Amino acid sequence: MRGAVIHAPGDVRFEELDDPRISRPTDAVIRTVATCVCGSDLWPYRGAEPVDEPHPMGHEYVGIVEEVGSEVTNVKPGQFVVGSFATSDNTCPNCLTGWQSSCLHREFMSTCQADYVRIPNAHGTLVATDEHPSGDLVPSLLAVSDVMGTGWYAAVAAEVGPGSTAVVVGDGAVGLCGVIAAKELGAERIIAMSRHSSRQKLAVEFGATDIVTERGEEGAARVKELTNGIGADSVLECVGTSESMRQALHCARPGGSVGFVGVPHDVAIDGQELFFSHVGLRGGPAPVRRFLPDLIGRVLDGRIDPGRVFDLTLPLEQVAEGYRAMDERRAIKALLTP
Repeated sequence: MRGAVIHAPGDVRFEELDDPRISRPTDAVIRTVATCVCGSDLWPYRGAEPVDEPHPMGHEYVGIVEEVGSEVTNVKPGQFVVGSFATSDNTCPNCLTGWQSSCLHREFMSTCQADYVRIPNAHGTLVATDEHPSGDLVPSLLAVSDVMGTGWYAAVAAEVGPGSTAVVVGDGAVGLCGVIAAKELGAERIIAMSRHSSRQKLAVEFGATDIVTERGEEGAARVKELTNGIGADSVLECVGTSESMRQALHCARPGGSVGFVGVPHDVAIDGQELFFSHVGLRGGPAPVRRFLPDLIGRVLDGRIDPGRVFDLTLPLEQVAEGYRAMDERRAIKALLTP
């Protein structure tokens, strides 16, 4: 088969790879219908994470089941499935309390920008749709496998609720999906922080009521102005830098909550400042599997359309251009079709 391999920062190639095979009875192999480039893929692409040797890339996927191991009974060949970037058996104590991304048998997906993918823990990870969805629904179902599930978790972790005020820090795909999540969870006011007109427009269409272009302390001060000097009930941190984390914490009111889902890079938190702020902080890899059935249902019912974050569609063989376009901010998110 063919798939994306990163060799060094800025160097992603489309190469021949070994076909995936069932290696454990809980595995499945799927034929990829759609995959994509994630904002977190840009960390190694930009050199912010080491690339010690060439390795495959990609952790977002929807596809058709080709083969299953002997212990996989919840899905069968021929079904259309959605999974998560973190695999889970969905039966361990952590899974049963809703933290599938901390499953005791967790494996992170990293080979999905390819024609075929082996899914570990398939019996607990994959969710099949009742029938094959129409092509126009595929982008949104793909978004559910990560960015929509992650944006949803950011809103849940930030305790967004009916009538609340939410701030979204970050205007990438996860942040934009966080706007959708905040609206679906009942936020009355949603403040999206963005400097890019196309992303501002999409944020408003997704439900943002206000746009703040300032960043850092200026951005936090602007949020305070918009909230009568108090701050927001809930803040979704969807970037992962030191600046974005400080900005998020300073946007929250005393007693408010920050949900952080941006993979942290050089983030340090002042414990004494956090202590006196009375701000709650929760984050980590999103337990997407917890939300999959609900989010798939919302997509199929037409309630949400997170696939609109894909503003560039390319054949999988042009995956390197997908990385370049996102790195240069010419695209919010690149969808790849084999």
